[in-house]
Amino acid sequence: MGILDRYIIKKFLGTFFFSIALIISVAVVFDITEKLDDFIERNAPLNAIIFDYYLNFIPYFANLFSFLFVFISVIFFTSKMASNTEIISILASGVSFKRFLLPYFISASILALLSFYLNNFLIPDANKARLDFEEQYIRNQFRNDDNNIHIQLDDSSYAYLESYNIWANIGYKFSLETIKNGEVTYKLISDYMQWDSTQNHWIVYNYYERYINGTKERLIQGRSKDTTLNISPEDFNKRDNSVGTLDYYALNEAIAREKFRGSQKAVYYELEKYGRLASPFATFVLTLIGVSIASRKVRGGIGVHIGIGLAISFTYILFMQVSETFATNGNFNPILAVWIPNITFGLLAIYLLAKAPK
Repeated sequence: MGILDRYIIKKFLGTFFFSIALIISVAVVFDITEKLDDFIERNAPLNAIIFDYYLNFIPYFANLFSFLFVFISVIFFTSKMASNTEIISILASGVSFKRFLLPYFISASILALLSFYLNNFLIPDANKARLDFEEQYIRNQFRNDDNNIHIQLDDSSYAYLESYNIWANIGYKFSLETIKNGEVTYKLISDYMQWDSTQNHWIVYNYYERYINGTKERLIQGRSKDTTLNISPEDFNKRDNSVGTLDYYALNEAIAREKFRGSQKAVYYELEKYGRLASPFATFVLTLIGVSIASRKVRGGIGVHIGIGLAISFTYILFMQVSETFATNGNFNPILAVWIPNITFGLLAIYLLAKAPK
């Protein structure tokens, strides 16, 4: 690694971490201003605010759009090098543009690996404390507004609830079916079911049971009955953002479980999983775009390059949001939804690289 490599890596990483620190400082100030009334109204302890919330808020926010901070950093210091004719001197000395890109991709690899680790292992643990704090001192009380809830319990058992009350742990209009070889062999219908926290099982009330064996059928009616189901109250009282508390292995288990149950939450979990994998890759794509744009000396200097960079950044975020919306509301494949921005901007990066000064 030569002097030029160390120089560019130092510039790259130094600008990135400085911009991250600057943005986080501004974000924390705005967040305190917005949530100060909640802290005071709900008597949030100072040590909880600092250590449970903001100490865990900082890595979450820093990594949320870290690939865009990478992009802006590359645009900024590369444009400054171009304005000072440093890049012209480097290329004129016989260094090829591909060789010039090497320290950029070394730096991008460091940040991509860091992002992957933060996304899949460190931040999920940090989110647990942060979200617990938000539930206690910031958010309104959680309500489950889902209706007509269908859950697959195992290979042959299916449950249905018209609605669920998380405060009383009651599911209304509950039914349970067992289907084998395409035929219903058992069906239970009840007015409601309630969780017994002392015995850790469900109790169904005002129920009818049908046992079906070919042309034979047996009917049982009762007021209440204990039953064991492969669901718990925690399955109904989680916000969508709780997926952020799952590390890589727990997220895979959650996806398998929700797919087995036929739950719509599986899509959100898949978007989270593939997004954690696509985000580090975006670091390379946006680094290449940034170098290709900012390495050319233009009239207007750094301002023009930063303006172009911000436009591309917002376009990238727009692509992400639109494709994720198609995945959640339009049955679009979650993998494609997450990777379409990277594929699209990857093609743009190749085109800009071809047009970059050599």
